[in-house]
Amino acid sequence: MSVASRLRSRMSGVWWDPEFSKLWAGQTISMVGSEVSILALPLTAVLVLRATPVQMGLLGAASTVPFLLFGLMAGVWIDRRRRRPVLIWSDLGRALLLASVPAAMAIGLRRIEVLYVVAFATGLLTLVFDVAYQAFLPALVPAARLVNGNGRLETSRASAQVLGPGLAGPLIQTVGAPMAILVDAVSYLASVAFLLGIRSNERRPDRSEFGSPVRQMSEGAGALVGNPVLRAIVIASAFFNVTTSVSIAVYLLYVSRELGLSPGVIGAIYAIGSVGTLAGAVLAAQLTRRLGVNRALVLAALVASAGMLLRPLAVPPEWLTVVLLASGQALFGFAVPNWNINQTSLRQELTPARLQGRVHASFRFLARGAMPVGMLVGGVLGSAIGLRPTLLLAAVGALLAVVTVLLSPLRMARPGAATGRGT
Repeated sequence: MSVASRLRSRMSGVWWDPEFSKLWAGQTISMVGSEVSILALPLTAVLVLRATPVQMGLLGAASTVPFLLFGLMAGVWIDRRRRRPVLIWSDLGRALLLASVPAAMAIGLRRIEVLYVVAFATGLLTLVFDVAYQAFLPALVPAARLVNGNGRLETSRASAQVLGPGLAGPLIQTVGAPMAILVDAVSYLASVAFLLGIRSNERRPDRSEFGSPVRQMSEGAGALVGNPVLRAIVIASAFFNVTTSVSIAVYLLYVSRELGLSPGVIGAIYAIGSVGTLAGAVLAAQLTRRLGVNRALVLAALVASAGMLLRPLAVPPEWLTVVLLASGQALFGFAVPNWNINQTSLRQELTPARLQGRVHASFRFLARGAMPVGMLVGGVLGSAIGLRPTLLLAAVGALLAVVTVLLSPLRMARPGAATGRGT
């Protein structure tokens, strides 16, 4: 293919679609802000409120339990309305909630319960936003370009994971963890500005298609679990999410208290490790074409487990600790976009337009609904057996996702399955 042909092909893709680019730009900015909060919110609990392992588990569970409580209903609600306004109001709500954390600390309301409420409400709006965004994307991007569109968004997520922690560490040391959360609040407002500028042909849902909410929920869940490929994806994702949540619940306690690392060093570890995330996002489509969706998912789960295993193996001196933790972050980061791009693109491709919201919500209910369980288990195990053994158990448990994929219909997938060129 000539240079001119490649350029024309590239210009016809999502990179040059003005409406998709607005969604991408807003998401990219808010992703950078969210990476700051990923460190700043739990570090507010660790450094300001002196949280225990159980309290950290509860905090992590508070942010993910909305997927379990409201996941199915969110899909029904979203499929009954246009998705762009839902995205806008979700971002506005998250901006206000996050801004309330430094405000509460400033007036002396320094209680872990404040963080529980903010984490829960922000998690609920994140659920609504994520389901609406994944249902909205096929209205902006043709089916043949969904992998490219998801890949571009995942590349932005990976880039944010490089920039965000590098910004968060020094920011937290300079202004404190609560004030650093304001960066995320502002980033959501920037996302709103871009969403307001999107023009799409998204149709208003036909009310004649509405049935009872229970019937609509069961229809979405049935479409997910009734498809053997989608059923395999959701089971594997549930195993993956519950074990990684066990690790997340105690990780910051482990690196800050047991290993004695400062917020600046922790932020640097996340930033260095996120180079792997960027590489994984950039190479995801190429790996899927070369390996096939089944092997790509197995590879992602294996690499993630290896990355998680390096965390409990971190030992002094500090330079070796940093090398092992950053390497673990890089391996885990490389795996996550490969997993996300493949399973998300398959779901979007195999789901009818009228069921997009409900199928994605059902997926979150079943796969991400496992996360609060993992968070609580992580907090309890951290208190009972110690932080390092808990991280070790989580790494071994992540291998269950590999077994699930190997025993599923995905093992028969041909290269290109996730790109629309295979089955």
